[in-house]
Amino acid sequence: MIRVVVVDDQMLVRSGISGLLEMTADIRVVAQSCDGAEAAAVIARAKPDVLLLDVRMPHCTGTELLQRQKGNLPPTILLTTFDDDDAALDGMRAGAKGFLLKNISLDRLAEAIRCVAAGGSLFRPAQVGGEHAQRASAPLSAKAGPAQLTNGEITILALLAAGRNNSEIAAELGMADGTIKNQVSSILFKLNVRDRLRAVLRALELGYI
Repeated sequence: MIRVVVVDDQMLVRSGISGLLEMTADIRVVAQSCDGAEAAAVIARAKPDVLLLDVRMPHCTGTELLQRQKGNLPPTILLTTFDDDDAALDGMRAGAKGFLLKNISLDRLAEAIRCVAAGGSLFRPAQVGGEHAQRASAPLSAKAGPAQLTNGEITILALLAAGRNNSEIAAELGMADGTIKNQVSSILFKLNVRDRLRAVLRALELGYI
């Protein structure tokens, strides 16, 4: 049985998720919390296998809780009403294993919980579920095809994920701004994304960073 704790400031959301998960054979909600500030104590008592954590809450957001309790929380899936790339990236940097929209189906939510409980991490919200709920932990040597990145591009992606702009990356790596710009363009092309933020998210999905 997979034990889950739900942290969300909306009672209907908490109750709805708990009721839905009761319909599965292998997942149970063992505790709930309405406040990120008190959630750490609830989680410590309940000892869940997976944490479902709302992104936006008063007093302490989901991302803030992850940052404050880094290393002390179970595998965590962030829940949100909005498809927010910045929130997804901040959550992943803080250690979240997934990012889901609250309007997903029970089947997709259950599959995501099973994936994370088994040690995996999730694709972006629109891609989670069924065959798309995959682990993103394959070694670099196993990657192939158009998303194959060089070591230099992976280094640049890691710096992008840390919030550096092109000039800062160029200074840190001892390269010209134009070289970094070209490298970033190559990364976008290889990952088939349109901007730097989505490149970082895609790289996180694929396990490059």
